[in-house]
Amino acid sequence: SIPVGSWRSVGSSINGFFHEGFLDEIAVAGKTDPVELRKKLMAAYPAAVKVVEKVAEMAKWGEALPAGKAKGMAFTLSFGSWVGEIVQVADTPAGIRIEKVWIAADVGTALDPGIIEAQLISAAIYGLSAAMAQEISFADGMVEQSNFHDYDAMRISQCPAFEVAILENFHKMGGVGEVGTPPAAPALANAIFALTGKRIRTLPMSREVTFA
Repeated sequence: SIPVGSWRSVGSSINGFFHEGFLDEIAVAGKTDPVELRKKLMAAYPAAVKVVEKVAEMAKWGEALPAGKAKGMAFTLSFGSWVGEIVQVADTPAGIRIEKVWIAADVGTALDPGIIEAQLISAAIYGLSAAMAQEISFADGMVEQSNFHDYDAMRISQCPAFEVAILENFHKMGGVGEVGTPPAAPALANAIFALTGKRIRTLPMSREVTFA
C-alpha cells in the first residue's frame, strides 16, 4: 500500500520534505556542500540562486559551530515564491532543541513586508510543529486526536529565534500564505542528520528523536 498523509493541504506542503531530504542525501553522497549543490542545480534561475545565497549569508553557512550544534537547509518553490530556510539545532540534556531559523523568500513584489514576514514565520512554525510531533492515528475506526491537547503544536518555549529576508528579484508576484511550510521539515531533518548522523525519512520525527 502507498503511505498517505493526513494534511488537508497542497502537494508542496509535504513534497518538500521528501524532495529536499533526498537532495541532502545526494549532496552528502557526492561530498558536495548542500548550498552549492542547490545553486548549481538552479543556475538557470538567477532569482532562485539569490535566495539560496541570501539565506546562506544570513545563517553564516559554512562557518564552524560549537560541538553539539548543527545546521540544515532546504529550498522550495511553492505558490510562485522561492523560499530558502536554514535551521540550527542543538543537542541538549532534554533533547534536540531548535535554536534559530533563517528564512529568505523571493515573492516578486512585496506589497506588505510586515505581513509577509509574519506569514513566513507562522508557516515555518506550523511546518516545524507538524515535523516534530503532529500525527493523526486511528482506533476502532475513529480518529484519536480531537484538539491541540493531543495534536501537539510547538509551544512558545520551543519556538526558535527567526530572521527573515524578503527579496524582490523574481519577475512575477508570488504568494506568501503557506510558503514557509514546505522547507521547514526538510531543513530540520537535514540539521538533525548533520548533528547526529541519523537520517529521518518519515514524519513525525518524535518517533525517532526527542525534542526539548
